[in-house]
Amino acid sequence: MSQKTDRRNFLKNSVKGTVAVSIGSSAVGSLLQSCSTAKTIIASPFKTGFDQKPLPYKYDALENVIDAATMEIHYSKHAATYSKNLKEAVQAEGIDAARSVEDILANISKYSAKVRNNGGGHYNHEMFWQNMRPKLADNKPGKQLMEAIEKNFTSFANFKTQFSEAGKNRFGSGWTWLYADKNNKLQIGSTPNQDNPLMNLSDVKGFPLLGLDVWEHAYYLKYQNKRADYIDNWWNVVNWDFVWQRYAVYFNVPV
Repeated sequence: MSQKTDRRNFLKNSVKGTVAVSIGSSAVGSLLQSCSTAKTIIASPFKTGFDQKPLPYKYDALENVIDAATMEIHYSKHAATYSKNLKEAVQAEGIDAARSVEDILANISKYSAKVRNNGGGHYNHEMFWQNMRPKLADNKPGKQLMEAIEKNFTSFANFKTQFSEAGKNRFGSGWTWLYADKNNKLQIGSTPNQDNPLMNLSDVKGFPLLGLDVWEHAYYLKYQNKRADYIDNWWNVVNWDFVWQRYAVYFNVPV
């Protein structure tokens, strides 16, 4: 309980600090749930609205890994439709538009399939864009995040293998996640369709730190049916600074 209390206090007192600024337009909210039961879902401390945020780079910024045509279609068509449909569902079902997407997902069992599919799709993509950045020569986590990954998965190489295999073995469409579970342990998991660890109906529950889209529309124009090649190349554009920001806020680590 003390760690949860410390985390709440940190979010209350520090949301105007450097982490909130570095995340850009993502607002930090006090959405952590009570630790009173073992079934508690760990909700996101970041507040996501119903509208798409601008893509944080140009469509061609991830070239040689993700082509410009895929990025444009993915962002302006697929992801835009999730946002549009979510707003329509929220209005039709009388959901308070002041609520964050995180809060809705944490209670998704109360809502329709349209809210589940489009709320998950919108949230997942808003996180996915931030999870990536232009390719770096040696793209690895910083020291503290690296240490946390190595502690939980023995080595960074082992983590990448496990994460990649979860994506490659996801049957049909879905997502692969690095997330913190209710016991504050880093885990790797995969969800179908547009589900994610925030959902109270998901088999994978926790706070997502890194998400990979393995729907075919995320890679088909460049890779066709070669999902494994897409995943192997994707590691070159992972935005480890953003992953660290999420980790630091969740675990109350000074940055």
